[in-house]
Amino acid sequence: MKPKMENQPNRGWVRLLTVFGTYLLITVIIAFLIGGVSGGFSQFFSGNSKEIPVSQLVEDVNAGNVDKVTIEENRIKISYKNGSEAYSRKEINANFYEMMQQAGVSDISTKVQVEVASPPISDFLETILSNLIPIAIMIVFFLFLFRLAGKSAGGVLDFGKSNAKMFGKDTPKVSFKDAAGVAEAKQELEEVVDFLKSPDKYRRLGARIPKGVLLVGPAGTGKTLLARAVANEAGVPFYSMAGSEFMEMLVGVGASRVRDLFRTAKENAPALIFIDEVESIGRQRGRSIMASHGEQEQTLNQILVEMDGFSPNDNVIVIAATNRPDLLDSALTRPGRFDRTVVLQLPDIVGREEIIRIHLRNKPLASDVDITRLARLTVGFSGADIENMLNEAAILAARTGKKEIDMRDISNSATKVKLGPERRHLQSDADKKMTAYHEAGHAIVANRTPGMDPVQRVSIVSRGMALGFTEINPEQDKYHQTKTDLLNRITALLGGRAAEEIVFNDATVGAKSDLEKANIIARKMVAELGMSSLGPVAFDYVDSLEQTGDPILDRSKYSEQMASKIDSEIIQIITDAYKRAKDILTKDRILLDKVVDALMVEETIEQDKFEQIINELSNA
Repeated sequence: MKPKMENQPNRGWVRLLTVFGTYLLITVIIAFLIGGVSGGFSQFFSGNSKEIPVSQLVEDVNAGNVDKVTIEENRIKISYKNGSEAYSRKEINANFYEMMQQAGVSDISTKVQVEVASPPISDFLETILSNLIPIAIMIVFFLFLFRLAGKSAGGVLDFGKSNAKMFGKDTPKVSFKDAAGVAEAKQELEEVVDFLKSPDKYRRLGARIPKGVLLVGPAGTGKTLLARAVANEAGVPFYSMAGSEFMEMLVGVGASRVRDLFRTAKENAPALIFIDEVESIGRQRGRSIMASHGEQEQTLNQILVEMDGFSPNDNVIVIAATNRPDLLDSALTRPGRFDRTVVLQLPDIVGREEIIRIHLRNKPLASDVDITRLARLTVGFSGADIENMLNEAAILAARTGKKEIDMRDISNSATKVKLGPERRHLQSDADKKMTAYHEAGHAIVANRTPGMDPVQRVSIVSRGMALGFTEINPEQDKYHQTKTDLLNRITALLGGRAAEEIVFNDATVGAKSDLEKANIIARKMVAELGMSSLGPVAFDYVDSLEQTGDPILDRSKYSEQMASKIDSEIIQIITDAYKRAKDILTKDRILLDKVVDALMVEETIEQDKFEQIINELSNA
């Protein structure tokens, strides 16, 4: 296998189509040439003479007008006594004398001179051109086609070759300094680098080099980045391939690609193999009600053998990444194959601050940019989210003609990442007021509920699918959520619908998303977390040993009576929270109107302005 470099574009299919069109054009031209040559030979043989039927020939012979007849294959050349010539045709296997006798000419040899000539060279050439040359052209065409397809990655003749990308010297270098917020994971992987650099140091003490490292974590936490950093720090060949690239319609192709990948890595050892989204080929075997996927199982079996089989696999380390470790087969995750499992989590406030500093290195910043405050505002952001946020901030600043990125640009970009782009469209004052009361209801209920996170921003500017939004972000990372915290979140979610009912004595469709989120939280509290009067019992669970992957068979195992009780508990939680929200807004109706008035004027209220309105009303 010759691995393709990451920065080399694959133009195989473009070349394939170009060559196909060229050969098709050549074939058409040659076909016309063949027809022209064939017609030319016929014209050369017949000259300017005309063709007459056999019946006319018989009449001319009986009349004594014919001087000589020359027979060549299926042609009959007729020379008349007056010097003119003509020709006629007969079947190739037909006997001229018998044909004349059947036509009524008893003894033609006594009436005309008959000669039998050998076939002209034109017939032989015409046969070759009309039959052999098209076949030869097609053979050459398909041989070239297969050769070209075989050279292109993933071609017809290379379907058993792996499509792994090898990151070479021209690839942009990535080091551990480019990864932040994952200190524990970097420490684990630094040992892997040391294994690759100095394997003898560990062998002398009887230590075995890890065969595999499994990176587990949510999307965007830097799994691929860390794998590339390991390869760069160790200075070894790095082969990267997604799990889905092993799969093919033909059974056995995936296993062949695995063998080819590991063979190439062993030839270039020490080396590193990175398999992204490994759950696509490493799923548990025999857990589906459908017929097992033979290709997936054969591919998985081959990986198991390559990582820990009879053949030694020294100095080749496999790093795999997944965000669904629960789907992986137990034979794949056992020690001896993936010896280490490195868990990457969303960065904490210190990690986010480090990530922000990394992505702000080449960006000019205004003096009001506070990195510590940005780290507090991005709770729940992954490294990829932070990079996207800062990139959007740079784009926004450039769009408005600024030379520096200020805090407002970054704040607007953070909102765009979470909620979507801003959408300006015409709304009536009645629609705006309804949206304003809905969002103000969220904000005031959140502010008046003890233990709730502060309100960062309230806006009636449409973003994504929402007509308005209320940002409620924690000031610091929380690793535990209590029952009270969850009930407070449900109450704040229902504040918008409660405000609509209090002010307009009606309800809008704008609360659809709020109701869905509240129902999800309440159901988890009752059916999964044991936070209800039904006791500390988890109803919605699936035993990993019994998991089939089918939503019908994997559904919770409880009776219809218990399902009814669970539904009653969920309804009770949401009903109580809705009553709390209505009580808060009824009591603070004046504050609700004040916030709405400010929204109608400014459209977006930041945290300081919102708290100023509350303090002014409280001190009045």
